Amino acid sequence: MHPPAADAPPSSPLKALELINHLLSLLLLASLSVKSFVGRWQLLRSKLSELKSSVAEISDSPHWSENPLIQTLFPNILSTLCRLKALSEHCSDSSYNGGKLLMQSDLDMASTSLSKQLQDIDLLLRSGVLLHSNAIVLSQPGPGSDKEDLGFFIRDLFTRLQIGGIEFKRKALEALLQLLREDEKRAGLVSNEGNVAYLIHLLDINNDPCIREQAALAISILATASDSSRKSVFEEGGLGLLLRILESGSSGLKEKAAVAIEAITADPENVWAVSAYGGVLILIEACRSGSLATQAHAAGAIKNIAVVEDISFALAEEGAVPVLLHILVSGTTAAQEKAANCVAMLVSYSEYFRALVLQERGLHKLLLLFQESSNSDTVEHVLRAITSLSASDSTNRTLSSSTAFIVQLAEVIKNGNIVLQQISASLLAHLSISDGNKRAIAGCMGSLVKLMELPKPVGLQEAAAEALVSLLTVRSNRKEFVREEKSVMKLVQMLDPKKEEACKKFPVAVVGGILARGSPGCRKRLLAAGAQPHIQRLAEMDVAGAKKASQRLAGNRLKSMFSRTWRE
Repeated sequence: MHPPAADAPPSSPLKALELINHLLSLLLLASLSVKSFVGRWQLLRSKLSELKSSVAEISDSPHWSENPLIQTLFPNILSTLCRLKALSEHCSDSSYNGGKLLMQSDLDMASTSLSKQLQDIDLLLRSGVLLHSNAIVLSQPGPGSDKEDLGFFIRDLFTRLQIGGIEFKRKALEALLQLLREDEKRAGLVSNEGNVAYLIHLLDINNDPCIREQAALAISILATASDSSRKSVFEEGGLGLLLRILESGSSGLKEKAAVAIEAITADPENVWAVSAYGGVLILIEACRSGSLATQAHAAGAIKNIAVVEDISFALAEEGAVPVLLHILVSGTTAAQEKAANCVAMLVSYSEYFRALVLQERGLHKLLLLFQESSNSDTVEHVLRAITSLSASDSTNRTLSSSTAFIVQLAEVIKNGNIVLQQISASLLAHLSISDGNKRAIAGCMGSLVKLMELPKPVGLQEAAAEALVSLLTVRSNRKEFVREEKSVMKLVQMLDPKKEEACKKFPVAVVGGILARGSPGCRKRLLAAGAQPHIQRLAEMDVAGAKKASQRLAGNRLKSMFSRTWRE
């Protein structure tokens, strides 16, 4: 019986199995009688014996002939065996005068093909898919599917990915993407039951573009869906290939790679690998020239790198600062938020970064974004960055003289969330604001009093009190403050030693600010509101500033008594 040519596949799996077994028997016998390259044929004989056992195990499976992967696997095996049959005839012919190097190469290639096919058979057998009918294999698990059914389905998908041709791979990836899109919680099961390393291998530039695109999307979902699946992508070497795609892939591939890289670098332990792969410059370039979506995710990855202070200097060396500052004025809302976060971290580290940002007109860009952004997270990062930059005397003077900035800070104190209110109050307290600007923002004093009532977050009461005391250095502001009955009553209530919500030194400091310039009308308002007994009790408790405040309140009353006596 003569085997068919490699390009004439048998008409059925059973026929293919018969031909494979026939060729294996012939080759195992021939391997014992070869006269050339005996060592190589000993290795081949071992692989052929293993292949015979594996093929027998396949044929013992109840539904092996129904599995569509057999239609790819068996023809490949037949092709290899036919090639080996021809080679064995040459090696058994003592008169063969063909090229030695060519024969060595042909035998080595055949041996490699056998190894690959043995791996494929092993994968097919271990997956368990041959134990089920084809109809079960192809069914997409429903929402109520148990873990066992899902695990089997995932193993089948990855078996098709690894063994099947392009069409098998494409359909398997489509099914995998559908599974992940329906419920990202399944990502952990995919990373456990599937072969993430092989999925990453599909990103290689030598693979079909459509397959690469689908694999990149699947990996981006795995990287963002759960801690376990993200860890799997990183540990299987995904970061290096993703960075290469971000450097030279198509626009669609770059975006998916950027999503995955941002997710992977969210774990600080993975950040070091970015530097090892030369990824810092790649990410900066993606921010500079990538699509808007790619830019946003690349900026997020750079922000994640900036968290690790020791690596953050590589960002400066590679030119990240001007790129990040450009995003502040030209990027999408998401990109601006991430860039602002990164800049805020960098300028908090050292004078070196603060100088770099100021050199690139970073303060102007931050102020512009502060005026225009409606995103509270972005505004928070911008204010933190501005606060760090305000440590410079020249920056402090610039901010203190900007009426527009001061007025906007006051608006944030009145209408922002609690975090923004705290940062704004702290910044306001540490600026050298003119009396005119203090008068312009007198309307935020009531909000500062409300903030003083809140015990959390830590530092809020102090920031609010310091900002309020600063505003109360202006006479008209003191008068306006005491005219607001609600604010005065809140202040007096905070002075009550029985109420422990507020640290007493802060309302005492505000009382001291009201009384510091000796305004009789302000004293009368405080006395009428019942501040005196609380202040006196706090003085007895040695609360900072309480004795002086008590003396001023009492001194005013004594002075009034002496004045009345003199007139009488």
